[in-house]
Amino acid sequence: MSKIYFQGTFGAYSHLAALSIDSKAKIIPCKTFDECFLKATKEPNSKIIIPESNRITGNIGIEYLIFEYRLNIYSEYFQKIEHNLLGLPGTKISEIKDVYSHGQALSQCSKFIKSNNLSEHVRADTAGSAEMVSKKKDKKNSAIASSLSAETYGLDIIKKNIENEKGNFTRFLVMGKNILQPEFDKKKYITSFLFKLKSKPAALYQSLAGFAINSVNLTKLQSYPEKNTFDSFFFLCDLDGHIEDPKVQKSLEELGLHCQDFHVLGVFEAHELREK
Repeated sequence: MSKIYFQGTFGAYSHLAALSIDSKAKIIPCKTFDECFLKATKEPNSKIIIPESNRITGNIGIEYLIFEYRLNIYSEYFQKIEHNLLGLPGTKISEIKDVYSHGQALSQCSKFIKSNNLSEHVRADTAGSAEMVSKKKDKKNSAIASSLSAETYGLDIIKKNIENEKGNFTRFLVMGKNILQPEFDKKKYITSFLFKLKSKPAALYQSLAGFAINSVNLTKLQSYPEKNTFDSFFFLCDLDGHIEDPKVQKSLEELGLHCQDFHVLGVFEAHELREK
């Protein structure tokens, strides 16, 4: 049986995403993102599913782990985020005073929280907040979490879909130690890689010229400081296309001339929701 590790507790959106990807896998929670990456490094046949960015609130902040562990990216998955107000069975919304959840979930439901005059409390994750509410057994406490969390911890959904904006998605990456990539054919692909430039004036400008010349579209280019520095940066990049496409190869060869570190993280099919 294959294993998928995720950060959080059962009922988390990462758990929901893991079930969507492989419902027959053994899905195992980890306390931290670091622990997930470590498990995958030590167990080459396992996978991890990690939230990378949210359509509304942006990056989750796991880039330093991608840089450090350099696991292979097998696929991307866009999980629809539908936040619900969860409470003890039989609780009325008028009885609720406090709401617990992850900081991003609270900010994504700020209008509902304000209109119901609830006091918000930031916790490590959404599902963990639901678990806490179920254990405390106090009707004035509630959590913002998934419907799977309600099911997992025996809570009622007091109010469904309380997020400020509908159509919110989190992009997850499925990663692991073993290197796998799809054969090059007519499907839409993403090639993901990281690089660090040689220290010289206009290095970034010069390094990107190859993509323009070869008409290769960069869909993501983000810089991050290396650990313990403010003057040394690495870049995480996604481009449209397969690494075996001659245009992509030429672009990456051109980039390589300007790099002191370059690493391909993965080649995978573009998820259908990218177009929406």
